[in-house]
Amino acid sequence: MRRVRRSPIAVGRAKTATANSQQPTAYALIVIGCSLGGMYALESILCALPADFQTPIAIAQHRHKKSNDRLPDFYRRSCKLDVVDAEDKQWIKPRTVYFAPPDYHLLVAKGEFNLSVDDLVRYSRPSIDVLFESAADAYGPRLIGVVMTGANDDGAEGAKRIKSRGGLVVVQDPETAEAPVMPRAVIATGAVDQILRLEEIAPFLVERCRLAMLA
Repeated sequence: MRRVRRSPIAVGRAKTATANSQQPTAYALIVIGCSLGGMYALESILCALPADFQTPIAIAQHRHKKSNDRLPDFYRRSCKLDVVDAEDKQWIKPRTVYFAPPDYHLLVAKGEFNLSVDDLVRYSRPSIDVLFESAADAYGPRLIGVVMTGANDDGAEGAKRIKSRGGLVVVQDPETAEAPVMPRAVIATGAVDQILRLEEIAPFLVERCRLAMLA
């Protein structure tokens, strides 16, 4: 039984959305948000990450509360990293991809995850904003946020929080998104460092994290 707690709430053809003056820093976590079209988009990224990719990843993918809770099994077929549904009070480990379970918000505290059954945010639970905002407060400049395909504006407020805390915000080029509404909503906030085609996101993350480890 999961315990729950309540909580407040470029490489290639890459486009640089804002002048990124950040210096590389050792990243503690990557957070990814997506909705409609997200299964294919996530698969293309996760399968491209090498087995020695150290930075843990937390994903809020909009899932119906009755959806198959074995979604990580789908990604394990092609991903070289461990892929699991996050659990409450679970310590965050390197080389692991964590999904927000269906019908739970996923929140980040330093070093661990928390699950919440608070009200839906923008009609969603899990909510991208909830994940992004909590992770930004926990890790500040040591966080990378990635927003991909989706049909609403969930993630826009979270991206602003990441940017305001000194983190790095990456958005899928809407031209390569099955549903461009979500990435466009984030771009409209101005809180974006890189706009990348889908196939450019994984190489960018690998290189950025590699440089950060060397810094």
